[in-house]
Amino acid sequence: MNATSGKPAREFPSADGVVIAPSLLACDFLRMGEQLAAIEGAGVRWLHLDVMDGHFVENLSMGPPVAESVRKGWIHVLDAHLMVTDPLKYAPAFAAAGCDLVNFQIEAVARPLEAAARIRQLGLRVGVTLNPDTPADAIAPLLEVAPADGGVDLVLVMSVFPGFGGQRFMESVLPKCEQIRRRLGPGQYLEIDGGIDERTAPRAVSAGANVLVAGSSIFGRPDPAAAVRAISSAVSACRSASTRQQ
Repeated sequence: MNATSGKPAREFPSADGVVIAPSLLACDFLRMGEQLAAIEGAGVRWLHLDVMDGHFVENLSMGPPVAESVRKGWIHVLDAHLMVTDPLKYAPAFAAAGCDLVNFQIEAVARPLEAAARIRQLGLRVGVTLNPDTPADAIAPLLEVAPADGGVDLVLVMSVFPGFGGQRFMESVLPKCEQIRRRLGPGQYLEIDGGIDERTAPRAVSAGANVLVAGSSIFGRPDPAAAVRAISSAVSACRSASTRQQ
């Protein structure tokens, strides 16, 4: 049990591997249960929830009721990315809805260490997100301390500008990923979101990412489970090639 919230503490996948985290923003909501069962059968153990308030980004998306509905049938990790102007206002509702990790945008908070501490007090793991044009130095205070001492469990680098799915992957963020990976500990996650598919996923992994958020490249395909397996195969081939070269 989580000592703070009294909720069961779900097991997170090892940070030594690579996790595919499909984005619910791209799913067919009429067939959500069917699609989640399909990707779970393909080995998915992490879902990504894109939350937009129409202020921090132009678009509006899902809220805590969606997370609560998903939690009724999803026993694995649920990661909420709050693309909102006031993440601390909404974090408690997503904790109550059953999310395991809340990501806040570094651009939306004035005191990131305080924000991370308040989210962790809810019994959650904590992530921080950077937009493509935000430098790695913006999260320096959070990278200087371990998660247990007030840092973060996860850093999310956006490889598109947040707000809408289906955008093209921005390769310009890869050096930033490499820079951040060098400052993360072995148990911390580097997540990347935007334009991830079987072509771009290996590039992201080579730059240090170990959680890959993919939306339209999974749920936009006729067979989401096959799409998951295609990305996984591309990543495995990349990692095997890297190992042989060492």
